Amino acid sequence: MDASDAVFFPDRRAPVSHLLLDQLPSYQSLLYRRKSSASGSTRRRGSGRSRQTSISSGKWAEQKAVHSGEELKPVRELPKSMQDKRREKQQRLQQGGAPTGWGLWRLNVHRSLKRLKEDGMDVLSSLQLWRADIHLIEGMFGTGILSYFSFLRFLVLLNFIMFLLMFVFVMLPVIMTSHNSHNFTYSSTNVNGCSEYPASSRQGLIAFHEHITDLLSGTGFLERTYLFYGYYKLEFIHSYFTYNLPLAYLLATISCLLLSLVWIVKRSAAGFKRKLIQDEDRFQSFCNKIFAGWDFCITNENAARLKRSSLLYELKTDLEEERIKRRMANRTRAERCRIYTLRAALNLFVMAILVMCFYCIYMATVFSQRKQAEEEKSAFLVELVVEYLPSIVITLANFITPLIFNLIISFEDYSPAFEIRFTLMRCVFMRLASIGVLLFSLWVQITSCGSLDCPCGYNHDIYPCWETHIGQEMYKLVIFDFLIIAAVTIFVEFPRKIIVNHCDCGLARWWGQQEFAVPQNVLEIVYGQTICWIGTFYCPLLPAINTVKYVLVFYLKKVSLVTNCRPATRPFRASSSHFFFLVVLLIGLALASVPVTVSIAEIQASRVCGPFVSFSTSWKVMPHVISQLPLGLRSFLMALASEAFAVSFFVITCLGMFYVIALAGAHKRVIEQLRDQLAMEGRDKRFLIQKLCQAQQASYARGLRRIHPDDPGLCLVEPSVVLETQA
Repeated sequence: MDASDAVFFPDRRAPVSHLLLDQLPSYQSLLYRRKSSASGSTRRRGSGRSRQTSISSGKWAEQKAVHSGEELKPVRELPKSMQDKRREKQQRLQQGGAPTGWGLWRLNVHRSLKRLKEDGMDVLSSLQLWRADIHLIEGMFGTGILSYFSFLRFLVLLNFIMFLLMFVFVMLPVIMTSHNSHNFTYSSTNVNGCSEYPASSRQGLIAFHEHITDLLSGTGFLERTYLFYGYYKLEFIHSYFTYNLPLAYLLATISCLLLSLVWIVKRSAAGFKRKLIQDEDRFQSFCNKIFAGWDFCITNENAARLKRSSLLYELKTDLEEERIKRRMANRTRAERCRIYTLRAALNLFVMAILVMCFYCIYMATVFSQRKQAEEEKSAFLVELVVEYLPSIVITLANFITPLIFNLIISFEDYSPAFEIRFTLMRCVFMRLASIGVLLFSLWVQITSCGSLDCPCGYNHDIYPCWETHIGQEMYKLVIFDFLIIAAVTIFVEFPRKIIVNHCDCGLARWWGQQEFAVPQNVLEIVYGQTICWIGTFYCPLLPAINTVKYVLVFYLKKVSLVTNCRPATRPFRASSSHFFFLVVLLIGLALASVPVTVSIAEIQASRVCGPFVSFSTSWKVMPHVISQLPLGLRSFLMALASEAFAVSFFVITCLGMFYVIALAGAHKRVIEQLRDQLAMEGRDKRFLIQKLCQAQQASYARGLRRIHPDDPGLCLVEPSVVLETQA
C-alpha cells in the first residue's frame, strides 16, 4: 500500500509513513530555504530536528497543542464552535477553579463596566449628527460622496469646538465685565500720534442699503462689536483673581490651531491605516466586501436596499480601478513617451494660468484698498463691488480654474482616484495661494507708508486698527463664499435639472443631469476652513459664523444631491479619498498658520485697538508674563525654551522615529512571512485535495475491477469520468 492509501484509508494496516507529508509544498519550500542557508552537516541535522519538531508539535501532530496565545484570549473571542467554547470554558474552570469572593466581585464589576461602556457607545452613535441623512446618501450615491458629507460634519464639530474656546476664554470675560461691577484695566500706548481711532459708524440719516453694506462687509456698526479684534481692548480683569485677557486671547488662538492639528492628524492616522491595508492587497478588499460586507442586523427592506446599493458602488469602483491599472500596465514605450510629453506641456499651461490668476488678485486687492481709502461716496452697487472686488476675483478664479483643470485632467489619462487627488491638489494650490496673495498685498499696504518711515510701525493713517481690517477681509471672504454656494445651488443646479427633465432638445441632452463633483465641493469647504483658521485671531466669532455656514451648506448640498444630481459615471473609492481630504486640510492648516504666526511675532500690533496695545508685537505678552512668575517656574520655562532642550528633544525624537521605523520594518517582514505561510497552506490544501481525488479514483477503479474482471476498457473509461465530475 502506498503513502496515499496510508493517509486516506487509515482503517487498513500499513506502516506509519510520512512520505506524503514530505511532498507538501510548504515542507519542500522549508527544506529548500534551509539547504540554501546552512552548511552540509548542520543542514542535515537542522533539517532532521526541524522535521521531528514539525511532526511532533506541528499541525500534523496527533495530540492537540495548546497555544499560550489562546489561553490569554476570552472564550467568546476564540474561533471555535459553541460546543468547543463550552468545553474550553469547563477546562479553564477545572484548571483554575471557579472564582469566589473578591475574584468573583471583580469579574462582575468588569462585566458591568464593559456592558455600560457598550451601551454608552450605542447612545453616542445614535446621537451622532446627521446620522440618518448620511446613511441615506451612502445608499443612494455610495461611499465616495458619503466621504464629502462626513468630512463636512467633522468640520462642523471642529468649528464649534473652536468657537467654544474663543467664547469661554475671550468673549465671556468681556461680556461679564460689561454687566457686572468688576474692576478692569484698559490697554494703552505711550506713542504720540498713534492713539487716534476715528469713528467708523455712519453719522446722520442712514439709508437702508448702507446697513446692508455694513452687514456684508463688517464695517460701520459691526466694526466695534464682539465680532472683531479691535473691540477687546481690556488688559486685566480684577475679580476674585486677575484675568490677563491678552494672554488668554493669544493662548486661545494657539489652542484652536493645535486642537485642529491634533484632531486632523488623529483622523488621518486612522484613515492612513485603512488605506495601507486596502492598497496592500486588492484581493483582500474584494473578499471583505463580498463575504463580510453585509450587515446581518438589517431588518428593514429599505435599509437592505440602501446597503446593497452601497456595496455595489464600492465594487464598481474597485473593478474600474483594476481595469485602468491593467490598461496602463500594457502601454508600449511609444505610448508612455507620448503621454509623458503631453502631461509636461499641460502642466506648463496650468502654471501659466495660476500666475495670471495671482496677478489679477494682487491688482484687484491694491485697487480695492486705494478706492476704500478715498473719502468719495459712490453708488450702493459700486461701493459694494469695490468692497468685494478681491473676493469676486478670487471666487471667479476658483470657479474657472477647476473647470480648466477638469478638462485638462481628462487628457492626462490617470486612474479615477489619482484624477481626484491630482485635480484636488491643483485646486488646493490655487485656492490657498490666492489667500496668500491677498494677505501679501494687504500687508504690503499695511506696513508701507510710501517714501517715509512709519512712526507707529505700520500705516496708521489708512489702517488705524489693521487687525480689524484683516478680520473684515476674512469675514467678507466667508460671507461671499457662502453666497456663491447658495446662488449656484439655487440659480444654476435647480434650473438645470428642470431644463434637462422637461426639454427634449439636443443641447439639453448633451448637457445632461449634473454629477456631484466631489473634488470641487471638498475644495470649497477646505478653502472656507483655511479662511476661518486665518481669521480666528482677527475675528473671534468667525468659527461660529463658519459653523452656521457649514450647517446650511450641508442641507443645501443634500437637497441638491438628492434632487438634482445623479451618481457619478466613474465612481471612486472613499477610503483613500477621505484620507487625502484630511491631508489637504492639513496642508491648509499649515499654510494658515504661517500668516498668523508672522502677524503675531513680527508685525507691530495696533496702537489704538485690541488687547496688545501695550506691547510691540502680540507675542511679547508671553515673555512679559513669564518674567512675573516665581523664580523656579520661570527657570523651568526658560529651560524648556533654551537651545539645549530643543537639541535634546530633537535627538530623542529622531531616536524614537528610528525605533518606530525599525519596528514597522520588522512588522512588515512578519506580515510578509505570514502571507507566505497562508499561501503555502493554500497550496497544501490543493495538494491534499488532488491526492484525495487520486485515491478516490483508484478506489473506484479497484471496485470496477472486482465487478467486471474481464472488461479492462471499462476500468479505463470510468475513472476519468469520475475525476472530471469531482473536479
